[in-house]
Amino acid sequence: MTITPIELLFYAGGLFILFLTPGPVWVALLARAMSGGFRSAWPLAFGVVVGDVIWPLIAVLGVTWIVDQASWFMDVLKWVAVAMFITMGILLIRHADKELSENSSLTRPGMWAGFIAGVVVIMSNPKAVLFYMGVLPGFFDLTRVTGWDIAAICFLSFLVPLLGNLVLAASVDRVRGLLKAPGAVRKMNVVAGWLLIGVGVVIGLS
Repeated sequence: MTITPIELLFYAGGLFILFLTPGPVWVALLARAMSGGFRSAWPLAFGVVVGDVIWPLIAVLGVTWIVDQASWFMDVLKWVAVAMFITMGILLIRHADKELSENSSLTRPGMWAGFIAGVVVIMSNPKAVLFYMGVLPGFFDLTRVTGWDIAAICFLSFLVPLLGNLVLAASVDRVRGLLKAPGAVRKMNVVAGWLLIGVGVVIGLS
């Protein structure tokens, strides 16, 4: 492997910060957990794994091919990653009061329905591959990645959100109360926003 443990740890931290940002997966997990408990929610968490592996894999292979054609593109992508993290942080802070909307099609009962809902919620946004294409070069030198490096990247890309989603589903009562508390979502979004800006600054300085 060419990727260092420190690089993987930094990437895992970035993934965790992104997980802390409430979104469609949070909504679907909470809705399923409230209606059928953890048993209803965990299949959705594993369905999300599908996209969390596919999107970064496509991004790594795509970026690696582009870099083979134009080596200078790697430097450009690093600053794209910086801009993306800082922009996401600013937008998250500016729209911190935005309420989470529920999609009833993702809360149908049944284990298989839960798994499919997870696949749908993560694969229904093709912009994810563009996100990874912009983010990954900020963490790793994709000109030197090996098969084991790619496996490690994909492993972390699904492991961190999966563990977070399972804890979220198991803690539904506390999380539900937290999200209903006045200003709770805003505070969470503001904190996550500043953390994303911090990640962008660190990438730019490294």
